[in-house]
Amino acid sequence: MNPKLIEKLSKITDEERAILDGEPYINRALYYSSEKKSSSSEDEIDSSRVLQNGKLIDMRPHVRFVHFPLHTHNYVEFIYMCQGETVHIIDGQRITLHQGDLLFLNQHARQEILPAGENDIAINFMILPEFFDTSFAMLEHEESPLKDFLISCLTQKDIGGNFLYFGVSAIPQIQNIMENLILNMLPGSTETSDPAASYTPDNSYSNSVNQVTMGLLFMTLLQHTDTIRVSRRSFEQEIMFRLLRYVDEQYRDASLKAFAEVVREDEYVLSRIIKKNTGSTFKDLLQNKRMSKACDLLKNTDISIADISVLIGYDNTSFFHRLFRRLYNCSPRDFRLSSRAT
Repeated sequence: MNPKLIEKLSKITDEERAILDGEPYINRALYYSSEKKSSSSEDEIDSSRVLQNGKLIDMRPHVRFVHFPLHTHNYVEFIYMCQGETVHIIDGQRITLHQGDLLFLNQHARQEILPAGENDIAINFMILPEFFDTSFAMLEHEESPLKDFLISCLTQKDIGGNFLYFGVSAIPQIQNIMENLILNMLPGSTETSDPAASYTPDNSYSNSVNQVTMGLLFMTLLQHTDTIRVSRRSFEQEIMFRLLRYVDEQYRDASLKAFAEVVREDEYVLSRIIKKNTGSTFKDLLQNKRMSKACDLLKNTDISIADISVLIGYDNTSFFHRLFRRLYNCSPRDFRLSSRAT
C-alpha cells in the first residue's frame, strides 16, 4: 500500500491517545447505543453510532493498544488489513488476519479482537445491507450459484458460519481495489484531526463510486474463492464452496461421483447438502452451468454448434439441441441469430 496512505491511516486517534494515557477500555460511547439495556443487545455495536447522518457505508481504523470485548453488530462489517496483523476470535474460533487479507462478518457473528500494536493497521468498513444493492446488481449477469452462495454467506443467518476470510494478500488486483476504495472514502477538502472521524464524503457521487468499487471487489473475489476460509464448524459451507468451484471449473467432465471421491463423502449426503443450500440438485447445477457457457459461446464466438455441444460436455449433439430448446424455447441457431441481431 502507498506509504503516504499508511502514514495517514496510522495516526494516533483520540480514543487511542486516551488508551495510551492509561484508559484501560475502549470508549463505548463511540460504538454502543445508550438506549439499549437488554442483555441480548447491550454488546451490539449500533449502526446509528458508527454510521451517522444516514450513511450506508463508512470506515474507520481499528482501535489499537486495547482488547476489544466480545460483541455483535447490526450491520455487515468487513476488515482490510493494511499492514501487520490482528487476531480475531469469531464465534469461538481464532483467526489471524495478515497484511492484505479481508475478513467479512455478517450481522450474526460474535467477535472479539486482541490488542494490536502501533504498526498493525486495519480498516473497518461498516455497511448497511441496502448498500450492496448496486454491488450485487453488477453480478446479475453472472449466472453462478457460487455468486448466490457467496451473497447468502454475507447476508443471511443460519448458514453454518458467520464469517468469510479471504487470504488474498498475493492478489494485486484486490489490493488495488481496496486502496482505491480507501482513497475514495478519505476526507477531501474537509480537514479532521482525528483519523477515526467519519471518513465517507457525504455526496451521492462518492456513494455511487463506492458501490461500483464494491461490485468490482466482489467480481474479483469470485475469481479467487479458493482463498476463502470459513468456520471450522461449517462443514456444509466448506463443502458448498468446494463443490461450486468444482462445477465452475470442471463443468465439462464434472460428476457427483467424482466430487464425492475428492472430498471423501457419501453421494447421498452431498446431494442433501446441495439441495438444502441451493434448492437444486447437482444435475441441475451442472446443467445450468453448461447451458450458461453454451449461451456465452453462441453469442460471442463463431464456434460451430456441434463443437459447442462437445466443449460444454455433451457429446450427443441431438440431446444438446433438445435440452436447449426445452430451456430457452428456441434452437441454438435461432438463439445465436437473435442475440447478434440485438
